[in-house]
Amino acid sequence: MELDGRLFSATQLWWLGAIYALALLQALRMAPWRRLLKPGQIHVFLGGIVALIVLWHMRGQVHPGLSFHLLGVTTITLMFGWSLGLVVASLALLAVTINAGFGWQSLLVSGFTVALLPITLTQVSLVLVRSWLPRHFFVYVLGNGFLTGWLVAYISGYAAVYLLVFSGASSMAELQVTIMPFFPLMFFPEAVINGWLITILVLYCPTWVYSFQDEQYLHGK
Repeated sequence: MELDGRLFSATQLWWLGAIYALALLQALRMAPWRRLLKPGQIHVFLGGIVALIVLWHMRGQVHPGLSFHLLGVTTITLMFGWSLGLVVASLALLAVTINAGFGWQSLLVSGFTVALLPITLTQVSLVLVRSWLPRHFFVYVLGNGFLTGWLVAYISGYAAVYLLVFSGASSMAELQVTIMPFFPLMFFPEAVINGWLITILVLYCPTWVYSFQDEQYLHGK
């Protein structure tokens, strides 16, 4: 979900922007840029940016100041990792913000709700699934694709709601009636699209997915 940054005070925007900026600087410093020098990888990187731009343009306003669109960043994170994934999402968000005519305030808030938070949650989920569950193809697809896609969207949605309440634009009682009852229906497509995409990628283009290795998930299983 994306929020209208104009609903937030200057202090609130400063804090959200600072958190996002610090994370992005860390991502730029940690990103494995050499990976993009491998044959075809720069095209995958640029293709990921374009895919998010297209996906994020397909949105609908579900409440004043609150817009809904599919995130798709679970797949991006599984493909590139946390650091490059955040760079991809940030570049796509910048392009969408400029093209759609949103203000810089929306860029700061959306950078947190549709990029930093869901990408970080996906990376955490990947680590937990690897640590707690067997490394099997179906565990990877169902756990990291379908389940994580749904869970990340759900948590990010609640974060957006609480931020909207924090801004003073809406009350929790109002959102509990108008928006939150529909969360399961809104975020089920997120699980489906991420699950399908990651399944197709690991089957036909496994070299595009950094978090998947045939030796760990397929051989001898």
